Amino acid sequence: MAKNPSGIQEFWRKRLVSLKRKPQTIALIAMGLAFIYYTFNLTQISNTTALINGPHMGLSGFITILASTLSLVCFLNAFPHRKKVNIPMLALMLVLVGAVIYCDIYYGSCITTAITREENRIDPTGPNSFVAAARTVITVHMVILCVGVALVALLPVYGKALKKINTNIDVEGNGGMAKIDISGEDA
Repeated sequence: MAKNPSGIQEFWRKRLVSLKRKPQTIALIAMGLAFIYYTFNLTQISNTTALINGPHMGLSGFITILASTLSLVCFLNAFPHRKKVNIPMLALMLVLVGAVIYCDIYYGSCITTAITREENRIDPTGPNSFVAAARTVITVHMVILCVGVALVALLPVYGKALKKINTNIDVEGNGGMAKIDISGEDA
């Protein structure tokens, strides 16, 4: 007689087992979330670039999208299935994330310069409210990326902690296993 867990418990148990096998999934989700967040808010970034038209703002946005995509590819190649971590790919991923963070900082400084300059100042309210939204998008994007990098750095720590979690299913009726004769002798 086996004690079957309910459907929801079994669902979460299976997810936990898959996380125990591949704990890097947590960091991948964070990095993917940063990419998706920036991509879904690209309209505010593009409108801000068109309005401010600062030096290299468009290039900064392009590098952010390109390096974000390539960093996800490098992340997937850094942690191959059932193999050791590919250190060069991990290093390349960190360099690309660093480039994205630098571009975000540069883009944010261009917005700050446009808002605070003496002549021809841009008001980030009213019809130009997308400028303030773009500034928020840049800040949140950097925070999510920093969390993702921290999760990559702490992967050995929480990987070991996840392996200590018991995901076994208790099966009733195993108490009499010692009484079973497995010697192969006919009695």
